[in-house]
Amino acid sequence: MTACPPSTCPAEFVALAEELAEVARPVIRQYFRTPVAVDDKPDASPVTIADREVEAAMRKLVAETYPQHGILGEEHGRTNADAEYVWVLDPIDGTKAFITGKPSFGTLIALAHRGTPILGIIDQAILDERWLGADGHPTTLNGRPARVRACDDLAKAYAYTTGPEHFDADTLPAWNRVAGRVKQPRYGCDCYAYALLSSGFVDLVVEAGLKPYDYSALVPVIENAGGTVTDWQGRKLTIASDGKVCAAGDARLHAQALEVLAGRTL
Repeated sequence: MTACPPSTCPAEFVALAEELAEVARPVIRQYFRTPVAVDDKPDASPVTIADREVEAAMRKLVAETYPQHGILGEEHGRTNADAEYVWVLDPIDGTKAFITGKPSFGTLIALAHRGTPILGIIDQAILDERWLGADGHPTTLNGRPARVRACDDLAKAYAYTTGPEHFDADTLPAWNRVAGRVKQPRYGCDCYAYALLSSGFVDLVVEAGLKPYDYSALVPVIENAGGTVTDWQGRKLTIASDGKVCAAGDARLHAQALEVLAGRTL
């Protein structure tokens, strides 16, 4: 088995990640803006046949290519999840956007090495946009370099979160503090907000309650575009993190956001 050196992810893993995105696209395009049935999962979040078919197709390709690798997916659970390499898959991040015809959802594909994401893809099949970042591979958008932008102060920042309803009683006040300090709080982009951050159009994204398949792919994309993404305590994200995410294009802005999230006065 090919091993990942600390600073470089092998090209063969990057190639498989792109294949996975290609497998997902025709299924997503087949069902987008069609009258698909929507089921509610136990946590009341929606799921469609598109979610299930996309993940099943990606899992099949991983199993055929690297049977020794693990898989952690939103719809079909864990397989060999204690393996050295684990693929973390979210077939449609933003199912509510998908079922309402809004192309701000994305397919998230990550590879974690010993729990730490080293490769990530954010793929938007309808808009034909693919962000890819990996250790040793600077982030690209459709093959061209993608970079964050400078923003050294919260008062200048455009900040996203998916929606205030995704916070709970403990975390909503922290987001409200951030929203009150930034130039413009924005809502409703799911993973697409992180993609826009990686291309220098958004400055800050703050969320809570995420699962590993929601955030793992975002980490390599943002970091290899020059940005910073951690939990709310400033710790590096792993597949065992608590689901609180703070991502910024500028390290100075990231540090300020963490202070405000913690309730400390700048």
